[in-house]
Amino acid sequence: MTDPSPPTFEQALAELERLVHELEDGQIGLEDSLARYEKGVGLLKHCYQQLQQAEQRILLLTGVDDEGKPVARPFDHSATVEQPKPEIKRRKKSPDAEPLF
Repeated sequence: MTDPSPPTFEQALAELERLVHELEDGQIGLEDSLARYEKGVGLLKHCYQQLQQAEQRILLLTGVDDEGKPVARPFDHSATVEQPKPEIKRRKKSPDAEPLF
């Protein structure tokens, strides 16, 4: 017997949502909950793989050539935005302050 074809992204996402609702409902036992959780993790990995493959297929338009045809290059899916670092506030020493030691 062969394995069934993998679900589409939409099918996997719908199944994942159904599993989450069943788990949140709290009407199933521990063993069934664990089985659904494990299945959900597999579906989530499947969805992430499909999204990553889709991102790699996206082309980034870089301009036009001499004939007016669009010039494209593969999309770089790595993060390009840096998260701002929180500013550390330090108390300034007062010239009149006595030493703590």
